[in-house]
Order: sequence, then structure tokens, then C-alpha cells
Amino acid sequence: MNDWPEGWSGDRDERGRRDDGYGRGSAQAQPEGAQRMRHVQRQQAARPAVPPPARRPGTPPSATGVPSQQTQSPDTFGGYDSGYNTGQVYGSPAGPGGGAQPPSGPGGPGGPGRAPGPAPDWRKRIKIGSVVLVSALLVTTVSTYFWADSKVRREVDLSKVIERPKEGDCTTYLIVGSDSREGMSDEEKKKLHTGSAEGKRTDSMMILAKCSSGNTMISLPRDSDVEIPSFVGSESGKKFPAQGRRVKLNAAYAEDGPELLVRTVEFNTGLRIDHYAEIGFAGFANIVDSLGGVELDIEQGFKDEKSGADFKAGKQTLNGEQSLAFVRTRYAFAESDLQRTKNQQKFLSALANQAATPSTILNPFKLYPLMGAGLDTLIVDKDMGLYDMGQMFFAMKGVNGGDGVSMNMPISGQRGGNLVWDKAKVQQLVKQIQNDEKVTVRGN
Repeated sequence: MNDWPEGWSGDRDERGRRDDGYGRGSAQAQPEGAQRMRHVQRQQAARPAVPPPARRPGTPPSATGVPSQQTQSPDTFGGYDSGYNTGQVYGSPAGPGGGAQPPSGPGGPGGPGRAPGPAPDWRKRIKIGSVVLVSALLVTTVSTYFWADSKVRREVDLSKVIERPKEGDCTTYLIVGSDSREGMSDEEKKKLHTGSAEGKRTDSMMILAKCSSGNTMISLPRDSDVEIPSFVGSESGKKFPAQGRRVKLNAAYAEDGPELLVRTVEFNTGLRIDHYAEIGFAGFANIVDSLGGVELDIEQGFKDEKSGADFKAGKQTLNGEQSLAFVRTRYAFAESDLQRTKNQQKFLSALANQAATPSTILNPFKLYPLMGAGLDTLIVDKDMGLYDMGQMFFAMKGVNGGDGVSMNMPISGQRGGNLVWDKAKVQQLVKQIQNDEKVTVRGN
């Protein structure tokens, strides 16, 4: 039975004989040559027409640059391609263009395969990352230091203080809260109940002794009875001899500022003051507000119209306005000045305890506002650096944490309404601080 379409006569060889073996094998002894396959055509990519170079007379045609596709190869027959060069054969998977699918690799379709590279060196990466992090922290720390240092007001010259006591083993600070209204608007003065008095006076004074045996905070009542010694004017440079005048301690500040106050404290106590720090009303309130308030446990409620104080007993968080009222109130107590100094000590210790914490120091969103609020109004001596301020602050925190003593200057009585210090106890207290001994003296 014949399976070929009817009417198909097959091909004829060069002698006109029919070749019935086409496509079904050959019975001849010699292998068949390349056969023509009409249904397989070579997909030729379009090329721009480039005219062949002109042939010189006498030059054979083969030297004229005949296109290579016109030359025959074992796989081509008269312009036809058997398909074996391009993979166009029966059974080959065809790609989108009809040809065989190119091999895939990391470089994309048809790209060469890429050998796996070495494993990442994590030690090196961690080392580089650590160096970058440390460098960034170093730059930030240095920048912060110079920024903060530029804002400090070093306006007090302790070299103008004469006849000073000997240096002791502890570092001592005279911390002063003044009623300065510098930089405050009328609205702020009214809000904080500061009044509108010109100039400034000391509203609170205390000595902080930073010792290895324990820190000691000693409040100096503003009504303390003291003698004004000989001194050199801070502005005039003129020497004023001693006249035996006895005044309230805060009068020394009002007469010739911080230098005379330091001179008076040293003369009446025999204790050398190493550093001086002063802050006004506005700076005090701003520091508290920058911390988000200070938590305080008030033992007994009190009210004072002059300071604006109105507190109930119990634990509560005070904002800047309330904090200023708390440390300034004196008329609500029987022992007005002594109770106020105790409140001041209690509040400053709580303030330092809250500010000197990792959550504040390591948080730039808290640290920078705190430093900006305090440094703008903080006045210190010319030799006091940021390190000394930090030591002062942490010493105050230590007192609040139980690492030290908080007390009033020992009082023995009164003279004309002024508080007279207990001379024997004061001498013992000063000796213990100078020798860095544990303080055993207790005040009122």
C-alpha cells in the first residue's frame, strides 16, 4: 500500500530514474549525500546592503570580497542550510524566533555561566562597620563639646580674690541661685512671680564639697550673720580695707558681685572655694522644662502668694514655674530661711538625679535641649571647664543617692535677726572637708 499522497511521483535522478528511497533511506551501498529539505529554511538575519568593492581587470572573482554566505560548505546547498548549524532540526525545542532556545546563565539568556565566588568576609565587614561607628561617635562627641563650651559664660575671675585659705584634698563649689531677670519678658516675669526689680541678688547659696570620702552639700542661709573682710573691687581694682562690718551674707553679693561673695565665704569659714557656678530664674525654670519636669515628694503641703506656691502633700511632677516657686518660698514656714534652704537642697538633688541618667545623657533629643537651656544662663569662673561642671552635677546626684551628707550650716543663735553660725562646729566641718575625712558634723 502506498502511503504517499496520490499523484506524487517522487524525484528523478540525473538519468531520469525515479528515486523512491527519498526520505525513507537508500538501498545503495554508498551513504547518501546531503539532501535538500524544502520545509526547513534558514532564518537569515537582515544585514545592511554593502556594495562589494570594484574588481580590477584581471582579478579573479574569488578576490573581490564575495559575501561569505554565498560560499558553499558541507552544510549548505545552493544557498540553503540544512539547519544543523543553527539547531533547526527535528525534535529541537524552538525559541521565540523559531530557533533553539539559548542556554541560560547568571548573565541572562545566552550568557555564560558564572562560577560561585568566595564567601563574604564578615569579620572584615564588622571591623569596618565598627571603625565607621566609632569615628562617627568621636566626631559627634567632639562637636558637642566645642558647641557646649562656646555657650558657657566664664565671667567670674577668682584670681581677684585676695588672702585665700590653703587648698584642701576635696574639690569645692560655691553654687548660687540669683534672682536675675536677665532675658525675661514682662509676661515671663509675671508668670514666674519674680517681680521687676533691677539688678540681681542671691536667692540661695550652698557649698558642695566633692570628696573621695563622700560628698557634702552645705546650705548657707541668706540671712547668715557674716563679716565683710578687706577685698579688691572686681571692677575698679581698688583695695577696700576691712571695717568690721557685719551684714547678711547676701549683702556681699549685692555690694561687689561673685568675687566679694567668694571672699566673704572663705574668710568666714576658712574653706577655699575652687569653683563658682551661678544660675538665674529663667535658666532654672528652662532646665526643669527641658527635662519634662522633676518628680518630687512633698512631705507637707504649703501655699505662698508671693512666690506663687500652692502645693499639696505627696509625690508629684513639678514644671519650671512650680519648681521656681518651690525653691523660693520662705514666708510659708516658721523657720523661713532654714526651711527654704532644705527645700532647695532637696530639689537640686532630685534635679541632678533625674538629669544625670543614661536616658538623658545618651539621648540627644533630651541632652541638647537640657544643655542649651542651662548653659545660656549659667555663669561660672574662668577656670571651670565642662568636665568640672559634670563633676559638680554628679556630686549633687550622689548626695541625693545617699553617697554623702546634705545639711544646713550649723547655727548657734541670732544677732539682730541674722543667723549666727556655730563657730566650733564650722571649724570641725571645714577641717574634715580639707582633709577628705568623713563628715560627722550635722547642721540645723
